[in-house]
Amino acid sequence: MLYVSIFVELLRSRPSLAVWLAALAQALLWLLVPALFYAGPPGDVPDVLAVGHEFQLGTYLGPPLAFWLAELAFDLAGRSMIGVYLLSQICVIVTYWAVFALARSIVGAQHAALAVLLMVGIAAFTVPTPDFGPVVLTMPLWAIILLHYWRAVGEGRRGYWLPLAIEIGLLLLTTYVGLILVGLLVLFTVANRHARAALKSYDPLISGLVIAMVIGPHLVWVADWGEGLGPMLLRLRRPEAVAGNFIAWARQIALIFAAHAGLIVLVALVAGWPWPRHDPAPVIVRPAVDPLARQFVYFFALAPAFAGTFMAVLIGGSMPVGGIAPLVILSGLLVIVVAGDGIEFSRQHVVIAAWFGLLIIPPIMTIAALVVLPWLNIDLKVTYPAQAMARFFSESFERRTNAPLRIVTGDPRTAALIALGAPSRPSVFLSATPERSPWVKPDAIRTEGAIVVWPTTDTAGTPPAEIKEHFPELVPEVPRAFERSVQGRLPLLRIGWGVIRPQGQAVPSAAAGEQKP
Repeated sequence: MLYVSIFVELLRSRPSLAVWLAALAQALLWLLVPALFYAGPPGDVPDVLAVGHEFQLGTYLGPPLAFWLAELAFDLAGRSMIGVYLLSQICVIVTYWAVFALARSIVGAQHAALAVLLMVGIAAFTVPTPDFGPVVLTMPLWAIILLHYWRAVGEGRRGYWLPLAIEIGLLLLTTYVGLILVGLLVLFTVANRHARAALKSYDPLISGLVIAMVIGPHLVWVADWGEGLGPMLLRLRRPEAVAGNFIAWARQIALIFAAHAGLIVLVALVAGWPWPRHDPAPVIVRPAVDPLARQFVYFFALAPAFAGTFMAVLIGGSMPVGGIAPLVILSGLLVIVVAGDGIEFSRQHVVIAAWFGLLIIPPIMTIAALVVLPWLNIDLKVTYPAQAMARFFSESFERRTNAPLRIVTGDPRTAALIALGAPSRPSVFLSATPERSPWVKPDAIRTEGAIVVWPTTDTAGTPPAEIKEHFPELVPEVPRAFERSVQGRLPLLRIGWGVIRPQGQAVPSAAAGEQKP
């Protein structure tokens, strides 16, 4: 007797609903976990917001769009991190929608839904997503560009050339890695006979002009900036050194495969590993895939990963250029295309349980890590009490100077955390590399004052040598100790600090004795 699970029936009868339910469930989980359990922002989010707050055309971290959007989301949420976490999950949902729309045009709705559901097994689309930045924003832009390129070139719908041009411009305003995708689009168009036919109209030329208009202001900034784009992209090693980097490239490929671990498990279970069964099983069928569509999927599923890892080896990076997620957007669709026109859905209960496990276990493990790891003397940045730190240092500066805190400097990570939570939203000044924080002029620290902070383990408050070098007249205060959200067996988080008073203000004699360690 043929048994069909309700989930398989939903997949067959309402594939778009299945995709939306899966995407929204994942987004809700990864919205609640950081919102409820993170005391401080994860990863590079403090730096992203510190840069975004200045609304520069570009910085040492790259093009500006992701930083601007993070700052806008933060402000619209009432200066709450929930806005940034929500923005991250919107990016994931849009990525899933774009892949589903593209796959539906190639393999039909049911197989398209399977392709998206397989993406839950790719770690790059789940665990790192609260860490918003250029990589997370690149995902939906990359997927939408592939969708609209297929509409314009594969389906001959000329109306998609204009939105495609705008989206490529936005991608290049998000990350320079977008140049890889642009290069691959050009290569596929020129090399494929059917795709070359799209070049017979004026639409690609008009699209090129629109791209130049979208990224024009940033290109002006790149031309004027001291470091420039060239050294950032062309800081390559000698050819003889590159020739010896096969092991480094193999490690990059291994990272790509490791990110697909969950997907590999799901495919293996459906294929019958480790114990094959021969019971009747539902078969989900599709029309035959067009040869051009098959070539498109193979090329854009494999070539970006190859290019990203190869570029990483050339520049000596430890991770694929641009992050893993944008490079593997079409991995699920690739599996579905390779699987054939009929996919037998055997061992439904096991496969469905494994899929739900891949959806639920990572957030549960994240929560467990927050509780357990501090007891193993493992320090987690997301347990840092960002709001308490920001409140203490901003209020201390205001009490001493009768002025709002405008500049924080010293240790970049600590300074970014304080700037994020302080009511006055001060600017972060990178004292070790002042050219990377041009929004703070050299005279601003003297005229407006600043807080200088650094992590420390002693109670004397002696600043590190590099801070002494940049601020030789700084008088350190008694370090301030903070408890993490989960303290465990870790020592208290001690922050050394000092106040640079606005020019002309006298230093009270008893200032250092006001606060307890």
